[in-house]
Amino acid sequence: MADYFIHPTSVVDENVEIGSGTKIWYFCHIQSGAKIGNHCSLGQNVNIGNHVTIGNGCKIQNNVSVYEGVVAEDNVFFGPSCVFTNDLTPRAKYPKGRAAYLKTHIREGASIGANATIVCGITIGKWAMIGAGAVVTSDVPDHALMRGVPARQAGWICECGNILDKNLSPCAKCGRQYQQTDKGLEQL
Repeated sequence: MADYFIHPTSVVDENVEIGSGTKIWYFCHIQSGAKIGNHCSLGQNVNIGNHVTIGNGCKIQNNVSVYEGVVAEDNVFFGPSCVFTNDLTPRAKYPKGRAAYLKTHIREGASIGANATIVCGITIGKWAMIGAGAVVTSDVPDHALMRGVPARQAGWICECGNILDKNLSPCAKCGRQYQQTDKGLEQL
């Protein structure tokens, strides 16, 4: 007996891995080759494309399509109706197929706001936060707060979700301390 929940309105193709404690709600489609970790939650009308990997503890809100080429590490948050791409130059008449899809990597703990667009071929760093409606077109450093169209860094954010001050003082909510590195912020 499965130790996960799939609502009867959802469709799960063959050759799919679903982790323990995961909940897949109304009208979802999980395509062949997808891997979904333990204790994930997929809201209404979520599509997980072929060969997509979703880590443990991820939350995918309503109306999100995660297309082939996306890899999400543990504890990633996908806001409602956020959008992913996998081809920079698509043409209906000249499809390139999966060999041409660019990879998108979302590192541990990152959050993607509602209606944000993530252009393929990039990495979103650990614990980064993408603001609602932002359009991300390039790599995002660890702990970066990104806003706007195109997305620009608007500051730094703590693992707990609190915006850090520009001096990188200890987090006012949890006390974590950080230093800037070439990858973004690193916890001390």
